[in-house]
Amino acid sequence: MKKLLLLAGIGLFMASCTQETQNTLSRSIQNWTGTDGVLDIYAGNKLVKRFIKIDKLSTAYGTNDHKPRPYRYGYGYDDKNFNFKKDPGEKKVYFEFSDYSTSYIFYENN
Repeated sequence: MKKLLLLAGIGLFMASCTQETQNTLSRSIQNWTGTDGVLDIYAGNKLVKRFIKIDKLSTAYGTNDHKPRPYRYGYGYDDKNFNFKKDPGEKKVYFEFSDYSTSYIFYENN
């Protein structure tokens, strides 16, 4: 009975939140549980770069105006041989890419 009441309370709380708040809560739960994201970067139809084991991509915001910038950033391993595994010599790196000029796909590696 307690579990049912708890679930009902969570459901009511989520229903009363804005979509933005729900997304923020979802992201914090996802970050807590962990993800295994993959970012593929393309030049035309050719895969040219892959980052693996990414927990999230973030949108950059201006320091003074706090407005979103047209690029995203994150941390992941540079998968040099495109095999979805962290091999010796493949290091964790910081990366940025433009929302306007970069062809990319971000997905979870299941």
